[in-house]
Amino acid sequence: MISTAIPAKLISVKTWRAQPTEQPVARWAERTAHAIPLLVLPWCLWRLPFGFGFTMGMAEDQGSLAGWAPFYVFGLSIFSEGAAHLAYGLVRGWGEVVPRWVPRLAGRRIPPLAAVVPATVGGLVMTGVLIQTVLIWLHTPGMKGPEYSSAWWRLLSDICIAPGLLWGPLVLLLTRAYYVRRSRSESRIRR
Repeated sequence: MISTAIPAKLISVKTWRAQPTEQPVARWAERTAHAIPLLVLPWCLWRLPFGFGFTMGMAEDQGSLAGWAPFYVFGLSIFSEGAAHLAYGLVRGWGEVVPRWVPRLAGRRIPPLAAVVPATVGGLVMTGVLIQTVLIWLHTPGMKGPEYSSAWWRLLSDICIAPGLLWGPLVLLLTRAYYVRRSRSESRIRR
């Protein structure tokens, strides 16, 4: 008879638990990190039809990428969603200590600024996208967005894109919380 028992080591709760952080993470920060990829997802899904030449109701010709369109659009969507998932590093232990599976660096402490600087730059860039989009929505002189063949297409576009625009400000909030939490840890270590 063949045994179908799963070794206890493989199903233990410890293997499923996230690597702990040095200081407790605020509940709002944990929830925000989980929300960011979900907020970016509709934006990523909105882009996908463009890869196959579907204009999603845009009245103007947006140009063609020929054979590269599907690769570009899918790549951009995957990159965006992957970058959104990096927010977890601001609330997980792997954002403080290099994971064991990384050769030569495993177990080393990550200096807080090594996470804070790129997260701040990314947050500021995405906040700039938010500001630009809001200026387009407000019909600011000199700011022109795409024209749509109907109000329904514009509404669908706005519904899909709007949640993702919160990405930048939310990352900046998480970055601030990460910096404050890590500063407390660093001051304890130095004592």
